[in-house]
Amino acid sequence: MSDDAESTAAGDADDGPEYDVDFRERPEEYEVGRGEEGAFKVEPYKGELLPLWGYADREAADEGGEAIYDRFLEYRADDDLVGMDMARKYLQMGYTRAMRYARYPGGQKYDDGEERDPVRWADHDKREAALVYEAWWKRVEADDRYAEARAEHRERHG
Repeated sequence: MSDDAESTAAGDADDGPEYDVDFRERPEEYEVGRGEEGAFKVEPYKGELLPLWGYADREAADEGGEAIYDRFLEYRADDDLVGMDMARKYLQMGYTRAMRYARYPGGQKYDDGEERDPVRWADHDKREAALVYEAWWKRVEADDRYAEARAEHRERHG
């Protein structure tokens, strides 16, 4: 896992309660949401995907994006909506985290509680990483089986 993933995971681990649920065994307990919520809390997927995720540069994003997409395909083959959605979250998070570092020096969006003006481009390596993750993320979003499974899960479980 990259330093970026470690520090991000450590920072997010304190935000809100941990789930005491194995979501592979109890997929009905999973709530399909928007964005990246739960990416550091939904097990066993966090343990499977977080080690693959890194966005330090294009090389890390190429490796991470492909590995996470491969996991997405495995989850898809198993009709595992929670796994598919979690893979989508990690790909989306690769994009958003890398883009934050690309636009804000040191990834610091706020200074003394005030939002800083973004820079175009503060970190070109992170921008390249963001674009790689964006391509994988959009591929998942366009997957018909994923969209159908997500809609069915929402209908059944909310």
